[in-house]
Amino acid sequence: MTLLQLNDVTRHFGAIKAIDGVTINIKPGEIVGLMGDNGAGKSTLVKLIAGNFPPTSGTMLLDGEQVAFSKPVEARDKGVEVVYQDLALCDNLSAAGNVFLGREIMKGFGPFRWLDHRTMRTRAAELFAELKSETRPRDMVRKMSGGQRQAVAIARTRLAQAKLVIMDEPTAAISVRQVAEVLALIGRLRDSGVAVILISHRMPDVFSVCDRVVVMRRGRVVADKAIAQTSPEEVTALITGAKAAA
Repeated sequence: MTLLQLNDVTRHFGAIKAIDGVTINIKPGEIVGLMGDNGAGKSTLVKLIAGNFPPTSGTMLLDGEQVAFSKPVEARDKGVEVVYQDLALCDNLSAAGNVFLGREIMKGFGPFRWLDHRTMRTRAAELFAELKSETRPRDMVRKMSGGQRQAVAIARTRLAQAKLVIMDEPTAAISVRQVAEVLALIGRLRDSGVAVILISHRMPDVFSVCDRVVVMRRGRVVADKAIAQTSPEEVTALITGAKAAA
């Protein structure tokens, strides 16, 4: 079964061909590393999947249904969530407040409604327990480590019942211990049946947690290989152009 299928997808910006004839298939519960140098087309491809704009040509299917998102809310409604590098968290809110940001649970009667903090904290605690994270619902985000912030962002995707989570450089600028924590969180997403696209420049991260690696160069896919069938040296050669394709 294929969750996401891109068929010969191209995206032009005027005379610039940002991505050119990209074909990728991603299964449920699969972690795919997306690698390439700056300008390789990774960001454009991810924005296309996330709904920032539709492809110029080619087709995209999600759960077998052809889609062409023109705004992110359309992608989110279909189960596509993005965890950006800056995480888009509010430092002045608690972990639970961030998990439910924009999806707050209300209670009350008639015209009188207020936030149901207890229910939101309880549900957030359940999500953190599922992820085996030590983050607590009442913890303030401004006091959190990089690993804890990632846990909050990932819990938010679990609340939305995402089918596909795109993670943009989740281990950049955090400690070695926190890197291990974040990679474990990504593995738990896979264990729950969620597909993950991991954008990373860190070769050890990709080879430790991903099932496959897709390498892009100059807007095209030059390799799509199982991790067991390639090596960091080959991927580096593909990224730099020392090896044309694999």
